[in-house]
Amino acid sequence: MLSSREEVLKLTNELVEVESVVNTIGEIDMANSLYQLIGSLPYFQKNPSYVIKSVTEHDEIERYNVLALVKGTREISNKTVILMGHMDTVGIEDYGKLKEKACFPNELVKALSNESLPNLVKEHLDSGEWHFGRGVLDMKSGVASHLYLLKYYSEHPEQLAGNLVLLAECDEEDSSHGVLSALGDFKRWRDEHQLDYLALINSDFVAPRFVGDPNRYIYKGTVGKLLPSFFITGSETHAGSCFEGLDPNFLAAELTRQISYNPDLCDESLGETTVPPVSLKQTDFKPTYTIQTALSAYVYFNFFIHSWSPRDVLIKLKDQAELAYSRALSTLEMRHRKYCEQSGQPFSKLPWKTRVIIYEDMQKLLVDQHGEAFSEHMDHFKAKLLLDKTLDTRMFAARVVEEEWNWMKDKSPAIILFYSSLYSPRIEMTGKNEREQNLLMALDGAVEAVQPHYPYPIVTRNFFPYVCDMSCIALSDNEEGIRAVTENNPGWGTKHYVNYEAIRDINVPVVNIGPYGYDAHNRYERMEIQYSAEMVPNLTNEVILRLLGIGGRQTTQHAADETITKS
Repeated sequence: MLSSREEVLKLTNELVEVESVVNTIGEIDMANSLYQLIGSLPYFQKNPSYVIKSVTEHDEIERYNVLALVKGTREISNKTVILMGHMDTVGIEDYGKLKEKACFPNELVKALSNESLPNLVKEHLDSGEWHFGRGVLDMKSGVASHLYLLKYYSEHPEQLAGNLVLLAECDEEDSSHGVLSALGDFKRWRDEHQLDYLALINSDFVAPRFVGDPNRYIYKGTVGKLLPSFFITGSETHAGSCFEGLDPNFLAAELTRQISYNPDLCDESLGETTVPPVSLKQTDFKPTYTIQTALSAYVYFNFFIHSWSPRDVLIKLKDQAELAYSRALSTLEMRHRKYCEQSGQPFSKLPWKTRVIIYEDMQKLLVDQHGEAFSEHMDHFKAKLLLDKTLDTRMFAARVVEEEWNWMKDKSPAIILFYSSLYSPRIEMTGKNEREQNLLMALDGAVEAVQPHYPYPIVTRNFFPYVCDMSCIALSDNEEGIRAVTENNPGWGTKHYVNYEAIRDINVPVVNIGPYGYDAHNRYERMEIQYSAEMVPNLTNEVILRLLGIGGRQTTQHAADETITKS
């Protein structure tokens, strides 16, 4: 076992003390700090081109990734393992009056000891075996673990029969500009140094799956994430004559009831099941108060997938939207009839019909109806809309659909279904090829080697359950699945673009071996020191050694003995 604890903790603190909240100048500070730290190591002093600070592409914000390469000399080989982790964090406002200490773990621990804390938090704090602070768990201790191994093998390249590439990327907490930009750097280094990428090991945080869960999880592959979105048009009316119109908020409410928390929309694969979708936004587009009902509403949902493609999800959600629409009309009809009976007014059947349209079908209809006039107008509209920097990709997409709806000849109320944000692809690690088989075998061997040194079960699962940048390293979707994303995102090619073919070009199998803890994105964010600073780097190292064909425990033990001797 490598004696990593103290150095990983030291590196973690150095990284945490650089406040690097996503979408702030702190991301630049973090990249500069890490670039200087790596560049100061003797190996990189001798090989300065093996560490780079690389600006992100197609990004409205200036920020950088840091990449580093160590070439082993034990055996000259093209075999290469990528170590990846993100440098950015969420904000620190949740720390309240302790905000100034959020990035200083030792000061934060002292301050928290004077507060009234939840029982488990206090237990962890008093034990001295947990480390607190913004980013200690998500995921600077993971970056520190990778950095420790990079530094170790830069000092002992003779123990490495292959190569390591470190990617410390920015913007994981928002739009993944970092990892998507790094794909180009991976390709350039692959071509320049003739690297053969065998696998990628991410080090994002892991957490208990339920109260009392004793397991520390390693994940093979990752969940996919989509943001299915619904633009809902109604028929405007005065509130005093409510049954003469169709309120889009009424449809939106029924749609949310149908989709949110619905177990029928959980995707089961390899014995594991996603959590159901949940609404992340529900609003109408009335800019101010009026006595009229709204013209349109907008709803979007988080949607996780394991095996379904983006095309599958569109088909399933069209069915769900039609159910919701039909149920809403039936309820409205029933309430209208009852109101007429109560008020003595004559009943007349309401005119609306269920109408759900997938975005690409609406696009084809509008092009057929209006030709170049429509296409040219929308190009101009999108270019002008891009000037409004207050619009994120989700609201940009909604405004595009709203404008396109104005061109529809049939304006009877409808629900338009589309995607409005980044698709983070699912990755299924099934052993379907030799590289996946080798990584799975290496992982099993690593767990077997390290488990005797740790009291809690180290358990592997098939899908990392949170959105992470592993999704941008490999594709399980075929071209039809990706086409469903590109043809159904109204902002595609203007506000939003992802080079999925660049992902397919790299396409390495992935696992996540990350720090363990609680309350990521919370003021009590903390990581367990023993697992995070000792087990994680050793598990990662064991996987590296097995993938590069060195063996496992004997080599690791030899490395540990050398470390002890030199110290």
